[in-house]
Amino acid sequence: MLASRGEKLFGSIVTMILLLVSLIAIIPLLSVLSTSFSSKRMVDLNLVTIWPKEFTLASWDFMMYRPDLWKSFFLTLGSTVIGTILALLVTALLAYPLSKSEFRWGPVIMVGVVIAMIFKAPIVPYFLTVRSIGLYNNPLVLVIPHILNPFNLIIMRTFFKQFPKELEEAAFIEGCGYFRMLFQFVLPLSKAVLATLALFYGVVLWNQFQHPLMFLQDTNLFPLQIKIRQFITDDNVLITGAVSTADLAYNERTLRAATVIFAMVPVVAVYPFLQKYFVKGAMLGSVKG
Repeated sequence: MLASRGEKLFGSIVTMILLLVSLIAIIPLLSVLSTSFSSKRMVDLNLVTIWPKEFTLASWDFMMYRPDLWKSFFLTLGSTVIGTILALLVTALLAYPLSKSEFRWGPVIMVGVVIAMIFKAPIVPYFLTVRSIGLYNNPLVLVIPHILNPFNLIIMRTFFKQFPKELEEAAFIEGCGYFRMLFQFVLPLSKAVLATLALFYGVVLWNQFQHPLMFLQDTNLFPLQIKIRQFITDDNVLITGAVSTADLAYNERTLRAATVIFAMVPVVAVYPFLQKYFVKGAMLGSVKG
């Protein structure tokens, strides 16, 4: 069916608007990236826009040899990978029985899930509860509070409700149990929603800031986002061991730009591999209630 002139015009306008919004969104990123590769002199003169001036790797050389930065990076990477795997496992184990009409407690539990999604726990009781179970100054606080999200649970439950009942019934006739059904049949056919929720959980775990700020006092346990904040707010952390800042090939602005880009690269690198599942998984999980 050929599109009408009005539909073509509408599509062109929407495309132009999206391109404009994308351009507005990417300009600050290009500015930060070019700053990280520019010389100190050009940055001090405010001559850097979206293209590096007097290209140099001085800031990146300095940042790449900071052991505290790499320690925070691997701590965040480990908590993100482990947390995402655990979150998907816990979400699937809860979403699968909730998707079954024969599970009599399902509606009651779903009411609790919706309440937990709408009403967040107050900060003070939440802090006291988490501290009382031994997660204060404990790296596990980067993982355990994030292994179940009510919104993600609803998406996965809705996706499982659309799973063909005939396939499950055939598997049950062959003696397949619920756990085997979930892990050998349902999850392998649920790559779209798993990839979508993996991205949701992964971004939250990678970018978490409030939890480590509240529960971690030991600087050796700081994740990457807290370490970046420390770099940005404390000039003494950035310029460590320098005899004179005038002799350096970088300054605070170039180092901060390099640190911000350093923290963004992993998420940007992973997203293209999950993009093809993202829209499909989100749509499939939101068709039915």
